[in-house]
Amino acid sequence: MNKHFLTDIEIETFKCFDHFKASGFKRVNLIGGKNNIGKTAFMEACYINTHSEDVNTMLTALVNINQSREYVNIIDKSKIESYLLSSTKKCTSSSNTRFIDFEFTDKDAKQQFKFVIDKTEKDINGNDLNASIHLISNIRFINTFGWSDAELAKAYEEIQRNEKENYLSECAKEFDNSIESFKLMGGTKPECKKHGEWRKITEFGDGLKHYISIICALYACKGGYLFIDEIENGIYYGQLDRLWEIILTISKETNCQVFATTHSKEMIDSFARVSEKLEEQDITFTTIIKNREGKLKALTEDYEMLSYSLSQGHEVR
Repeated sequence: MNKHFLTDIEIETFKCFDHFKASGFKRVNLIGGKNNIGKTAFMEACYINTHSEDVNTMLTALVNINQSREYVNIIDKSKIESYLLSSTKKCTSSSNTRFIDFEFTDKDAKQQFKFVIDKTEKDINGNDLNASIHLISNIRFINTFGWSDAELAKAYEEIQRNEKENYLSECAKEFDNSIESFKLMGGTKPECKKHGEWRKITEFGDGLKHYISIICALYACKGGYLFIDEIENGIYYGQLDRLWEIILTISKETNCQVFATTHSKEMIDSFARVSEKLEEQDITFTTIIKNREGKLKALTEDYEMLSYSLSQGHEVR
């Protein structure tokens, strides 16, 4: 296990979580559970924890997880950071890498933001908030809505740096055999060639862009972390095994830790099947459940447990 990997986390307070613990994570980790059980919130908490190297990077992570849901509600764009930060009232977690605590209070018309990272604390009045957005380049989050063209273009730079353009085109062909090649036109517009004509990637459905985004992100997150919400989005079940082969192979090559959520039984079964085929033991499957008292709990299975379930014909879920 690489020393920078997230192996365990306790979420004291965040969204639906209260004193929630999960441990045993490896290089590639799949998160399952019923709908609305908290899979996305769990992964967001992990993302915030790993991205919080200082106040600016913590602020950036908090803004990022709220932006896709809240941006349409923002009227005064000059207040975007404070608006998005205030969407999270409290986030406290400790992991094998760091302790973080964020809290937003609004009392007597006075807004206050508290940032704590390990033993460093900083309190900022809402009117004085002037922190800078600072993305850590090798920690990426692909949310359920997918990446924008700009986000994909930024990650594609690592494809070019590693001279993997032909490999990416071959992956696109595997996904859709009518595709001849993939390129970013003008450096920002993802397009695919079909019958000698370049077409916008959106013409091929959401799945292809999601597929290509994951591959680009695996290279962009070298030595870091990749979080993928609802990994099965737009991916046909016949393509799942190949996707896992790509993720397990490239993440090992780039030393990237991957967390992904799913509610697809086919995706879970494919994960177990491909891990066994490749004899890739650096994996876990975690199920988030509610116990009889209504508390959220994590059940984590390692490679041996998954392989046993598969060999016995048990449902992996």
